[in-house]
Formats: sequence, C-alpha cells, structure tokens
Amino acid sequence: MMARVHAGIAQAGGWLPFDRYMSLVLYAPGLGYYARDSRQFGRMPASGSDFVTAPELSPLFAQALAAQLAQALELTGTDELWEFGAGSGVLAEQLLQALGKSVQRYHIVDLSAALMQRQRQRLQPFGARVQWHEQLPERLCGVVIGNELLDAMPVQLLGWDGQCWHERGVVRADAGLAWQDRPTTLHPPAPDSAFVPGAVTEIHPQAEAFVRTLAARFERGAAFFIDYGFPEHEYYHPQRHGGTLMTHRAHRAATDVLADPGEQDITAHVNFSAIALAGQDAGLQVLGYTSQARFLLNCGLLPLLAATDARTRAAAQPLLQEHEMGELFKVIGFAAGDAFDALGFAAGDRSHTL
Repeated sequence: MMARVHAGIAQAGGWLPFDRYMSLVLYAPGLGYYARDSRQFGRMPASGSDFVTAPELSPLFAQALAAQLAQALELTGTDELWEFGAGSGVLAEQLLQALGKSVQRYHIVDLSAALMQRQRQRLQPFGARVQWHEQLPERLCGVVIGNELLDAMPVQLLGWDGQCWHERGVVRADAGLAWQDRPTTLHPPAPDSAFVPGAVTEIHPQAEAFVRTLAARFERGAAFFIDYGFPEHEYYHPQRHGGTLMTHRAHRAATDVLADPGEQDITAHVNFSAIALAGQDAGLQVLGYTSQARFLLNCGLLPLLAATDARTRAAAQPLLQEHEMGELFKVIGFAAGDAFDALGFAAGDRSHTL
C-alpha cells in the first residue's frame, strides 16, 4: 500500500491533499483498509478485528432500530430498505429477521467488493430479497439506514496558524510519509476566534455532498444515520484544538493517521449541524436528532432488555452507557416528502442544538 500512496503523491505533483490520501488508504481496490480481504469488525481483538459496531455488540440494537424503521416504512408507504456501508452484513441480517415481510427488498450500497462478498455469504438465506449496488441509484424510494457510515467518508484537514488557514496534505519522506501544509481559502464553518494558533480541524464536504445527492434522488421515504459526532458549536469548540481524526487497530484508538497505510481504520467525528443543513438545503426535512441511548430507549430497548437473559443484557449495556456508545453516538433522521413524528425522537430530541 505504501508504494501505491507514493505513486498517488507523485501523480498529484508531490503533494496529496489529506482527503485524497484518506480515500486511497481506505478504499483503493484490493489494497485499501476496507477493500482488502481481512476482518475489520468483531467484538474482541482475538478475532483479528480492529473495532466493534453496535450490531456486533448485541442483536438488541437492530431489534430496537427495527421499530423505528417499521414505523417509517408504514408512514411513507414503502417496502424497501437501503443500507449504505453494510460492513459485515450483520445489521442487514438482524433487520431482515426483525422486520420480516414488511421489507420486500433490502438494498445494500457498498464500495468494497471484499465486504460485498462477505455480505453475500451471510445473507444468502434471504435470496433475491437482498440486492447489491456499487453506487447511488438514480431514483430512490424507501427507508435508508447508515450505521457508522459518515465517519468513514474522507475529510479535508485544515490548520490555523493564528493568521490564516492552511490545508494539510501528505508528502513523501524517504520511504515513509510526512505532513506538509499549504495556504488555502478553505475554512471551517466557525469564526477564526474559535481556534488557537496551531489548531487542526476537519471539514466534511464529501459527507455533505452525499446527503445532498441522496436528497436529490429521494422520491419518497426516510433516512436515519447513526454515528459518533457533535453539533457544530461542540465540534469546533476551542478546547478541541487537535481535531477528531483517529485510527482503530486491534481495538485500540490512536492518532497517527500516516502510519501503516491500509492496515488501520481512519475516521473523523461527524459535524451533525452540517449534515442537517445539507439535507434541509436539498429539500429534506429533519425528523429529529438525539443521542443513541435516547433513540434506542424511545424505540423500546428497555422491554427488550427485560425479556432477555443476564448475559445478553450485559452485552447490550455499551449501547446505552454515556462513556461508551450511548452519548458519543448520535442519530439524525430525515424525511423525503411529508414529515412525521418519528418514534426514535419522541423524547429527548436535540434538534434545537444543531
């Protein structure tokens, strides 16, 4: 992978913007982190995995989420689910089991041929009800779900020196890689006074463009995105002067995003205010925004917990705990067409903070 990155830097004239570097090391066919034949998702490092997602933690996540998706399917008069970035396929499997015949087609849109192959193996029992796509359809009618999707979209990296902004890029340094900054007219959606000299942060044009494109092709339905992140005033808080970029490997988080390209995950937290504005400006209506814990409780997670055994209840606790996924992860919902009172935002809606 390092040779491929060096070639990309040379093709770019010796300086590769960070978003292009991130795209390359995550998605380059056969070499990128998500494009290689290895296991990324799992509960423990012993499995060879690098991180765990909510569906791998507990099937109760999908069972609670299914209550919201069932409501959205009914109220929008649709019978198709669209999952973007389906990972191992475990969420698709659990949702198909929970929703039954209310879902006539389950569409998966994924960039990774390796992941699609794993998904096909897992979802083989559902036959032709599951269909795969490598890109957005021209027209979409149904309910969309994206769990830990937006955080994996490449970001642009900006640095503030106290007087002007610089875009951070990657250059070759002997056999390895190094940072190099260049002056830019780009800037975060926050006043310069919010940043101390030496601050580094991210902007998310690809995630925002994805939401706008989705909106443009959305004829009728709803969309729900679950990810870690903040509203804009928290994302660009003066105390967050190092940005949010991180890596995941063997269930450990780190910050050296230039190390071992293609061998570790790279993510950035989501600016949910920008996602909400991108959707609204493109014609979608925001149904709500809240923490994952509140969303799952609104969707009936407590009765599900009460009806299961102690081991299953213990495994599901990180979904709700503030120091785990409960507070750091947020959920935002959109409607294409008429808005409705979405179950997951019935209590604790934080849309006013966006």
